[in-house]
Amino acid sequence: MEEINLKELGNYFLSHIMIILSVITVILIVGCIYSVVIKKPLYHGTTSIVLVNQNNGNTITNSDIQVNRNLVETYTQIIKSRKILSTVISQLGLTYSESALANNVSVSAITDTDIIKISVSDENNQLAADIANEIARVFMEDIKTRYNLQNVSVLDEAVAESSPYNVNIAKEIVLYILIGVVLGCAIVFVMFYFDTSIKSSTEIEEKFGLAVLGNVPYVEKRGS
Repeated sequence: MEEINLKELGNYFLSHIMIILSVITVILIVGCIYSVVIKKPLYHGTTSIVLVNQNNGNTITNSDIQVNRNLVETYTQIIKSRKILSTVISQLGLTYSESALANNVSVSAITDTDIIKISVSDENNQLAADIANEIARVFMEDIKTRYNLQNVSVLDEAVAESSPYNVNIAKEIVLYILIGVVLGCAIVFVMFYFDTSIKSSTEIEEKFGLAVLGNVPYVEKRGS
């Protein structure tokens, strides 16, 4: 593999700096158009439910805690079941299919707690919150009917978020600039690597083993 002269490479980059700047500009413009015009902002609606003690007394035993921990995983699966989601779609009159809604719903159990978080993403911030709250409500009703249990309570209701979670213009601008720098430098490097022209007298000596007796300077032609 041919060795690359770092000094020549640096000078080549400097002489082609406009190519790099042009690539950065194009990437930045296209990226901003995508972020502002094409990219759809999405909002999260998040509600949390907690498993509570069913004993009439105030004492909570280790057995009660263990039972609730075991139920957390079961409840997490039930929340995203077709029965729950189809009921939510019907109650809110959604245009989602069950599979589409399931893709927009995430359910997670907070480690070492009896708390389950239900998060819904949607283009409409209020609808995202409404769906999350409705899922929690339908789920609790289903548990009462299915298992004759009332051991689930809403800890925090979902509220409409004011800012989308997938749009951060400042962060994305920095990302687009970095992409432009990398791509622009890559283009110039490829140009340098495949450029077979002689760039200096030193290169003649190194490649052909010939001594350079003199240089003819380049003089721009002036008008008469």
